[in-house]
Amino acid sequence: MNPRISSRFLRRLSRLLTVAMLASGLAQAAAPQPVLLGIDGEFGLDNSTSAQAVELGMRAAIAEINAGGGVLGGRRLELVTKDHRSIPARGIRNIQEFARMPGLVAVFGGRFSPVIIEELPTLKSTKTLFMAPWSSADAIVDNGMQPNYVYRLSLRDSLAMPRLLQSAHRRRLDRVGLLLTNTSWGRSNAEAAERAVAANRGMRIVGTSWYNWRDTTLIGKYRQLREAGAQAIVLVANDDEAAVLVREVAALPKAQRLPILSHWGVTGGEFVKQAGSALQQVDFSVIQTFSFWQADPARVRRFLASAGKISSVRRIEDIKGPVGTAHAYDLTHILAQAIERAGSTDRKAVRDALEKLPAWRGLIKNYAPPFTPARHEALGPDELLMARYRADGALVPARE
Repeated sequence: MNPRISSRFLRRLSRLLTVAMLASGLAQAAAPQPVLLGIDGEFGLDNSTSAQAVELGMRAAIAEINAGGGVLGGRRLELVTKDHRSIPARGIRNIQEFARMPGLVAVFGGRFSPVIIEELPTLKSTKTLFMAPWSSADAIVDNGMQPNYVYRLSLRDSLAMPRLLQSAHRRRLDRVGLLLTNTSWGRSNAEAAERAVAANRGMRIVGTSWYNWRDTTLIGKYRQLREAGAQAIVLVANDDEAAVLVREVAALPKAQRLPILSHWGVTGGEFVKQAGSALQQVDFSVIQTFSFWQADPARVRRFLASAGKISSVRRIEDIKGPVGTAHAYDLTHILAQAIERAGSTDRKAVRDALEKLPAWRGLIKNYAPPFTPARHEALGPDELLMARYRADGALVPARE
Protein backbone atom coordinates (compact mmCIF):
# COMPACT_ATOMS: atom_id res chain seq x y z
CA MET A 1 0.00 0.00 0.00
CA ASN A 2 1.21 3.52 -0.83
CA PRO A 3 2.47 5.10 2.44
CA ARG A 4 0.67 8.39 1.67
CA ILE A 5 -2.63 6.62 0.99
CA SER A 6 -2.18 4.54 4.11
CA SER A 7 -1.56 7.65 6.21
CA ARG A 8 -4.60 9.49 4.80
CA PHE A 9 -6.75 6.38 5.33
CA LEU A 10 -5.70 6.07 8.96
CA ARG A 11 -6.35 9.76 9.65
CA ARG A 12 -9.79 9.53 8.07
CA LEU A 13 -10.58 6.37 10.02
CA SER A 14 -9.46 8.06 13.21
CA ARG A 15 -11.74 11.05 12.53
CA LEU A 16 -14.67 8.74 11.79
CA LEU A 17 -14.11 6.82 15.00
CA THR A 18 -13.87 10.05 16.98
CA VAL A 19 -17.12 11.33 15.48
CA ALA A 20 -18.81 8.00 16.20
CA MET A 21 -17.64 8.03 19.82
CA LEU A 22 -18.79 11.61 20.29
CA ALA A 23 -22.18 10.78 18.79
CA SER A 24 -22.50 7.77 21.04
CA GLY A 25 -21.54 9.81 24.07
CA LEU A 26 -24.02 12.54 23.20
CA ALA A 27 -26.76 9.95 22.70
CA GLN A 28 -25.99 8.42 26.08
CA ALA A 29 -25.92 11.84 27.70
CA ALA A 30 -29.25 12.68 26.10
CA ALA A 31 -30.91 9.44 27.22
CA PRO A 32 -32.74 9.93 30.55
CA GLN A 33 -31.07 8.16 33.43
CA PRO A 34 -33.14 5.30 34.88
CA VAL A 35 -34.83 5.58 38.27
CA LEU A 36 -33.65 2.76 40.51
CA LEU A 37 -35.71 0.69 42.94
CA GLY A 38 -34.08 -1.87 45.21
CA ILE A 39 -35.07 -5.19 46.76
CA ASP A 40 -33.34 -6.34 49.93
CA GLY A 41 -34.58 -9.93 50.24
CA GLU A 42 -33.86 -13.52 51.20
CA PHE A 43 -33.09 -14.67 47.64
CA GLY A 44 -30.47 -17.23 48.59
CA LEU A 45 -32.30 -18.88 51.48
CA ASP A 46 -33.03 -22.55 50.87
CA ASN A 47 -36.68 -23.31 49.99
CA SER A 48 -37.68 -19.62 50.23
CA THR A 49 -39.77 -18.09 47.44
CA SER A 50 -40.79 -14.84 49.15
CA ALA A 51 -38.15 -12.50 47.73
CA GLN A 52 -38.85 -13.93 44.29
CA ALA A 53 -42.57 -13.24 44.82
CA VAL A 54 -41.84 -9.61 45.68
CA GLU A 55 -39.59 -9.35 42.63
CA LEU A 56 -42.30 -10.79 40.37
CA GLY A 57 -44.85 -8.24 41.57
CA MET A 58 -42.41 -5.37 41.17
CA ARG A 59 -41.24 -6.41 37.71
CA ALA A 60 -44.82 -6.82 36.47
CA ALA A 61 -45.67 -3.31 37.70
CA ILE A 62 -42.42 -1.86 36.31
CA ALA A 63 -43.17 -3.37 32.90
CA GLU A 64 -46.56 -1.63 32.88
CA ILE A 65 -45.14 1.69 34.09
CA ASN A 66 -42.30 1.68 31.56
CA ALA A 67 -44.67 0.71 28.73
CA GLY A 68 -46.69 3.79 29.68
CA GLY A 69 -43.68 6.11 29.40
CA GLY A 70 -41.93 5.56 32.71
CA VAL A 71 -41.76 8.39 35.23
CA LEU A 72 -40.55 12.00 35.27
CA GLY A 73 -40.90 12.60 31.57
CA GLY A 74 -39.63 9.33 30.19
CA ARG A 75 -37.23 7.88 32.77
CA ARG A 76 -37.49 4.10 33.00
CA LEU A 77 -37.73 2.27 36.29
CA GLU A 78 -35.03 -0.34 36.86
CA LEU A 79 -34.71 -2.92 39.61
CA VAL A 80 -31.59 -3.67 41.67
CA THR A 81 -31.66 -6.81 43.83
CA LYS A 82 -29.53 -7.73 46.84
CA ASP A 83 -29.60 -10.94 48.87
CA HIS A 84 -29.46 -10.89 52.68
CA ARG A 85 -30.16 -14.65 53.03
CA SER A 86 -32.22 -13.82 56.18
CA ILE A 87 -29.03 -12.64 57.95
CA PRO A 88 -29.45 -9.17 59.57
CA ALA A 89 -25.78 -8.19 59.15
CA ARG A 90 -26.06 -8.78 55.40
CA GLY A 91 -29.26 -6.76 55.31
CA ILE A 92 -27.64 -3.83 57.09
CA ARG A 93 -24.76 -3.88 54.61
CA ASN A 94 -27.24 -4.01 51.73
CA ILE A 95 -29.11 -0.96 53.04
CA GLN A 96 -25.84 0.95 53.36
CA GLU A 97 -24.95 0.11 49.75
CA PHE A 98 -28.41 1.02 48.48
CA ALA A 99 -28.31 4.34 50.34
CA ARG A 100 -25.15 5.34 48.44
CA MET A 101 -26.60 4.60 44.98
CA PRO A 102 -27.34 7.73 42.92
CA GLY A 103 -30.82 7.62 41.45
CA LEU A 104 -32.12 4.99 43.88
CA VAL A 105 -35.45 6.13 45.32
CA ALA A 106 -36.53 3.34 47.65
CA VAL A 107 -35.80 -0.18 48.88
CA PHE A 108 -38.43 -2.92 49.08
CA GLY A 109 -38.02 -5.49 51.83
CA GLY A 110 -38.63 -9.21 52.01
CA ARG A 111 -40.46 -11.57 54.34
CA PHE A 112 -38.40 -11.61 57.52
CA SER A 113 -39.39 -9.03 60.13
CA PRO A 114 -36.34 -9.69 62.38
CA VAL A 115 -33.99 -8.67 59.57
CA ILE A 116 -35.89 -5.44 58.89
CA ILE A 117 -36.10 -4.56 62.58
CA GLU A 118 -32.30 -4.80 62.78
CA GLU A 119 -32.04 -2.60 59.68
CA LEU A 120 -34.18 0.21 61.13
CA PRO A 121 -31.32 2.23 62.68
CA THR A 122 -29.49 2.19 59.33
CA LEU A 123 -32.64 3.20 57.48
CA LYS A 124 -33.04 6.07 59.92
CA SER A 125 -29.44 7.29 59.77
CA THR A 126 -29.32 7.14 55.96
CA LYS A 127 -32.89 8.42 55.48
CA THR A 128 -33.53 5.57 53.07
CA LEU A 129 -37.12 5.21 51.93
CA PHE A 130 -38.28 1.66 52.74
CA MET A 131 -41.34 -0.11 51.35
CA ALA A 132 -42.59 -3.22 53.19
CA PRO A 133 -44.66 -5.56 50.99
CA TRP A 134 -44.52 -8.66 53.23
CA SER A 135 -43.05 -8.33 56.75
CA SER A 136 -45.68 -7.91 59.47
CA ALA A 137 -44.08 -7.02 62.83
CA ASP A 138 -45.69 -3.88 64.25
CA ALA A 139 -42.30 -2.36 65.12
CA ILE A 140 -41.35 -2.04 61.45
CA VAL A 141 -43.74 0.87 61.02
CA ASP A 142 -44.06 1.80 64.71
CA ASN A 143 -40.34 2.57 64.76
CA GLY A 144 -40.12 5.99 66.42
CA MET A 145 -38.67 7.70 63.34
CA GLN A 146 -39.49 11.37 62.87
CA PRO A 147 -40.13 11.63 59.97
CA ASN A 148 -40.92 7.99 59.31
CA TYR A 149 -39.30 6.63 56.14
CA VAL A 150 -41.11 3.26 56.28
CA TYR A 151 -44.36 2.54 54.42
CA ARG A 152 -46.12 -0.82 54.50
CA LEU A 153 -48.60 -2.52 52.22
CA SER A 154 -48.86 -5.80 54.07
CA LEU A 155 -50.28 -7.55 57.10
CA ARG A 156 -49.63 -6.25 60.60
CA ASP A 157 -49.32 -8.59 63.60
CA SER A 158 -51.72 -6.54 65.72
CA LEU A 159 -54.32 -7.23 63.00
CA ALA A 160 -53.28 -10.80 62.26
CA MET A 161 -53.67 -12.20 65.75
CA PRO A 162 -57.20 -10.87 66.37
CA ARG A 163 -58.27 -12.32 63.00
CA LEU A 164 -56.71 -15.72 63.74
CA LEU A 165 -58.40 -15.83 67.14
CA GLN A 166 -61.68 -14.70 65.59
CA SER A 167 -61.47 -17.60 63.18
CA ALA A 168 -60.93 -19.98 66.10
CA HIS A 169 -63.85 -18.46 68.00
CA ARG A 170 -66.19 -18.83 65.01
CA ARG A 171 -65.39 -22.55 65.11
CA ARG A 172 -65.97 -22.66 68.89
CA LEU A 173 -62.30 -23.31 69.52
CA ASP A 174 -61.98 -20.86 72.40
CA ARG A 175 -59.03 -22.47 74.22
CA VAL A 176 -55.97 -21.91 72.09
CA GLY A 177 -52.31 -22.68 72.43
CA LEU A 178 -49.70 -20.40 70.89
CA LEU A 179 -46.74 -22.02 69.13
CA LEU A 180 -44.34 -19.20 68.28
CA THR A 181 -40.92 -18.66 66.76
CA ASN A 182 -38.41 -17.33 69.30
CA THR A 183 -37.72 -14.11 67.39
CA SER A 184 -38.91 -10.50 67.43
CA TRP A 185 -41.66 -11.61 65.02
CA GLY A 186 -42.86 -14.26 67.46
CA ARG A 187 -42.75 -11.83 70.38
CA SER A 188 -44.70 -9.27 68.37
CA ASN A 189 -47.42 -11.85 67.85
CA ALA A 190 -47.42 -12.95 71.49
CA GLU A 191 -48.12 -9.38 72.59
CA ALA A 192 -50.82 -8.99 69.95
CA ALA A 193 -52.47 -12.27 71.00
CA GLU A 194 -52.58 -11.24 74.66
CA ARG A 195 -54.26 -7.96 73.74
CA ALA A 196 -56.75 -9.71 71.44
CA VAL A 197 -57.75 -12.30 74.04
CA ALA A 198 -58.24 -9.61 76.67
CA ALA A 199 -60.74 -7.93 74.33
CA ASN A 200 -62.69 -11.14 73.60
CA ARG A 201 -64.65 -12.65 76.45
CA GLY A 202 -64.68 -16.41 76.49
CA MET A 203 -61.36 -16.88 74.71
CA ARG A 204 -58.31 -18.10 76.60
CA ILE A 205 -54.67 -18.78 75.83
CA VAL A 206 -53.93 -22.03 77.69
CA GLY A 207 -50.21 -21.90 77.02
CA THR A 208 -47.41 -20.50 74.89
CA SER A 209 -44.56 -22.62 73.54
CA TRP A 210 -41.48 -21.24 71.81
CA TYR A 211 -39.32 -22.96 69.24
CA ASN A 212 -36.06 -21.94 67.58
CA TRP A 213 -35.32 -21.50 63.91
CA ARG A 214 -34.26 -24.75 62.26
CA ASP A 215 -35.67 -26.94 65.07
CA THR A 216 -36.11 -30.42 63.64
CA THR A 217 -39.11 -31.38 65.80
CA LEU A 218 -42.01 -29.45 67.30
CA ILE A 219 -44.22 -32.33 68.43
CA GLY A 220 -43.15 -32.09 72.06
CA LYS A 221 -44.22 -28.46 72.26
CA TYR A 222 -47.45 -29.30 70.42
CA ARG A 223 -48.23 -32.05 72.97
CA GLN A 224 -47.62 -29.65 75.87
CA LEU A 225 -50.22 -27.27 74.48
CA ARG A 226 -52.70 -30.05 73.79
CA GLU A 227 -52.26 -31.44 77.31
CA ALA A 228 -52.82 -27.92 78.70
CA GLY A 229 -56.29 -28.03 77.15
CA ALA A 230 -55.79 -26.35 73.77
CA GLN A 231 -58.57 -26.95 71.25
CA ALA A 232 -56.55 -25.34 68.48
CA ILE A 233 -52.99 -24.23 67.80
CA VAL A 234 -52.23 -20.70 66.62
CA LEU A 235 -48.94 -21.03 64.79
CA VAL A 236 -46.39 -18.35 63.95
CA ALA A 237 -43.86 -20.04 61.71
CA ASN A 238 -42.14 -19.99 58.38
CA ASP A 239 -42.34 -22.80 55.87
CA ASP A 240 -39.59 -25.10 57.17
CA GLU A 241 -40.77 -25.44 60.77
CA ALA A 242 -44.44 -25.45 59.81
CA ALA A 243 -43.85 -28.39 57.47
CA VAL A 244 -42.10 -30.28 60.28
CA LEU A 245 -45.11 -29.72 62.55
CA VAL A 246 -47.65 -30.76 59.92
CA ARG A 247 -45.83 -34.01 59.20
CA GLU A 248 -45.58 -34.80 62.92
CA VAL A 249 -49.23 -33.99 63.62
CA ALA A 250 -50.39 -36.06 60.63
CA ALA A 251 -48.55 -39.04 62.11
CA LEU A 252 -50.67 -38.87 65.30
CA PRO A 253 -53.97 -40.70 65.73
CA LYS A 254 -56.73 -38.63 64.15
CA ALA A 255 -58.33 -37.78 67.50
CA GLN A 256 -55.08 -36.09 68.61
CA ARG A 257 -54.77 -33.78 65.58
CA LEU A 258 -55.79 -30.27 66.60
CA PRO A 259 -56.74 -27.60 64.05
CA ILE A 260 -53.80 -25.34 63.22
CA LEU A 261 -54.44 -21.67 62.40
CA SER A 262 -51.28 -20.22 60.93
CA HIS A 263 -49.69 -16.85 60.33
CA TRP A 264 -48.67 -16.39 56.71
CA GLY A 265 -44.92 -16.96 56.91
CA VAL A 266 -45.63 -20.49 55.66
CA THR A 267 -46.66 -19.12 52.27
CA GLY A 268 -43.20 -17.72 51.50
CA GLY A 269 -41.47 -20.99 50.67
CA GLU A 270 -41.86 -24.60 49.58
CA PHE A 271 -44.22 -25.45 52.44
CA VAL A 272 -46.59 -27.56 50.35
CA LYS A 273 -43.76 -29.61 48.88
CA GLN A 274 -42.09 -30.06 52.27
CA ALA A 275 -45.32 -31.02 54.06
CA GLY A 276 -46.27 -33.46 51.30
CA SER A 277 -49.41 -35.58 51.61
CA ALA A 278 -49.52 -34.89 55.36
CA LEU A 279 -50.98 -31.44 54.64
CA GLN A 280 -54.26 -32.97 53.49
CA GLN A 281 -54.48 -34.97 56.73
CA VAL A 282 -54.32 -31.93 59.02
CA ASP A 283 -56.89 -29.16 59.56
CA PHE A 284 -54.62 -26.33 58.48
CA SER A 285 -55.63 -22.78 57.57
CA VAL A 286 -53.57 -19.63 57.03
CA ILE A 287 -54.30 -15.92 57.20
CA GLN A 288 -54.07 -13.81 54.03
CA THR A 289 -54.77 -10.21 53.00
CA PHE A 290 -55.65 -10.98 49.41
CA SER A 291 -56.65 -13.78 47.08
CA PHE A 292 -56.30 -13.72 43.30
CA TRP A 293 -59.34 -16.02 43.29
CA GLN A 294 -61.56 -13.26 44.71
CA ALA A 295 -60.05 -10.26 42.93
CA ASP A 296 -61.53 -8.29 40.04
CA PRO A 297 -61.13 -10.63 37.03
CA ALA A 298 -60.12 -7.82 34.65
CA ARG A 299 -57.33 -6.69 36.97
CA VAL A 300 -56.17 -10.27 37.46
CA ARG A 301 -56.02 -10.74 33.68
CA ARG A 302 -53.98 -7.55 33.33
CA PHE A 303 -51.56 -8.70 36.01
CA LEU A 304 -51.19 -12.17 34.47
CA ALA A 305 -50.56 -10.63 31.05
CA SER A 306 -47.82 -8.39 32.48
CA ALA A 307 -46.31 -11.18 34.59
CA GLY A 308 -46.36 -13.51 31.59
CA LYS A 309 -44.07 -11.15 29.67
CA ILE A 310 -41.34 -11.25 32.30
CA SER A 311 -41.76 -14.72 33.86
CA SER A 312 -43.18 -18.20 33.39
CA VAL A 313 -46.41 -17.28 35.22
CA ARG A 314 -49.49 -17.96 33.14
CA ARG A 315 -52.17 -18.89 35.70
CA ILE A 316 -53.04 -17.99 39.27
CA GLU A 317 -51.78 -21.43 40.29
CA ASP A 318 -48.31 -20.51 38.99
CA ILE A 319 -47.88 -17.68 41.52
CA LYS A 320 -45.82 -18.62 44.56
CA GLY A 321 -46.33 -16.32 47.53
CA PRO A 322 -49.43 -14.61 46.11
CA VAL A 323 -49.74 -11.97 48.82
CA GLY A 324 -46.12 -10.86 48.43
CA THR A 325 -46.57 -10.65 44.67
CA ALA A 326 -49.81 -8.68 44.83
CA HIS A 327 -48.56 -6.35 47.57
CA ALA A 328 -45.35 -5.54 45.70
CA TYR A 329 -47.28 -4.97 42.48
CA ASP A 330 -49.62 -2.39 44.00
CA LEU A 331 -46.88 -0.82 46.12
CA THR A 332 -44.67 -0.26 43.06
CA HIS A 333 -47.52 1.49 41.25
CA ILE A 334 -48.15 3.65 44.33
CA LEU A 335 -44.46 4.55 44.61
CA ALA A 336 -44.36 5.53 40.91
CA GLN A 337 -47.27 7.89 41.53
CA ALA A 338 -45.37 9.45 44.43
CA ILE A 339 -42.27 9.93 42.26
CA GLU A 340 -44.41 11.74 39.68
CA ARG A 341 -46.04 13.88 42.35
CA ALA A 342 -42.65 14.74 43.86
CA GLY A 343 -41.28 15.59 40.40
CA SER A 344 -37.98 14.24 41.61
CA THR A 345 -36.07 11.17 42.79
CA ASP A 346 -35.17 12.95 46.03
CA ARG A 347 -36.10 10.46 48.74
CA LYS A 348 -37.45 13.05 51.15
CA ALA A 349 -39.63 14.58 48.44
CA VAL A 350 -40.95 11.14 47.45
CA ARG A 351 -41.50 10.24 51.12
CA ASP A 352 -43.60 13.37 51.58
CA ALA A 353 -45.50 12.72 48.35
CA LEU A 354 -46.52 9.25 49.53
CA GLU A 355 -48.59 10.93 52.23
CA LYS A 356 -50.45 13.14 49.74
CA LEU A 357 -51.56 10.78 46.98
CA PRO A 358 -55.17 10.71 45.80
CA ALA A 359 -57.37 7.62 45.90
CA TRP A 360 -56.32 4.87 43.51
CA ARG A 361 -57.82 1.54 42.51
CA GLY A 362 -55.24 -1.22 42.57
CA LEU A 363 -55.23 -4.98 42.23
CA ILE A 364 -55.96 -5.53 45.92
CA LYS A 365 -58.37 -2.72 46.80
CA ASN A 366 -59.42 0.87 46.34
CA TYR A 367 -56.84 2.87 48.29
CA ALA A 368 -58.57 6.00 49.51
CA PRO A 369 -55.81 7.13 49.85
CA PRO A 370 -52.93 4.63 50.23
CA PHE A 371 -51.16 6.54 53.03
CA THR A 372 -51.56 9.66 55.17
CA PRO A 373 -49.16 11.53 57.47
CA ALA A 374 -50.68 9.63 60.41
CA ARG A 375 -51.03 6.25 58.67
CA HIS A 376 -48.19 4.45 56.96
CA GLU A 377 -50.21 1.21 56.69
CA ALA A 378 -52.07 0.71 53.41
CA LEU A 379 -54.09 -2.34 54.50
CA GLY A 380 -56.52 -2.83 57.37
CA PRO A 381 -58.74 -5.47 58.98
CA ASP A 382 -61.27 -5.43 56.14
CA GLU A 383 -58.79 -7.14 53.80
CA LEU A 384 -58.12 -10.15 56.03
CA LEU A 385 -59.32 -13.65 55.19
CA MET A 386 -58.46 -17.26 55.94
CA ALA A 387 -57.28 -19.63 53.24
CA ARG A 388 -56.56 -23.34 52.78
CA TYR A 389 -54.35 -25.38 50.51
CA ARG A 390 -56.07 -27.45 47.87
CA ALA A 391 -54.77 -30.91 47.05
CA ASP A 392 -52.90 -29.40 44.06
CA GLY A 393 -51.14 -26.90 46.35
CA ALA A 394 -53.14 -23.82 45.35
CA LEU A 395 -54.02 -21.50 48.24
CA VAL A 396 -57.74 -20.66 48.06
CA PRO A 397 -60.17 -18.76 50.34
CA ALA A 398 -61.56 -20.90 53.14
CA ARG A 399 -65.18 -21.24 54.12
CA GLU A 400 -65.67 -20.09 57.70
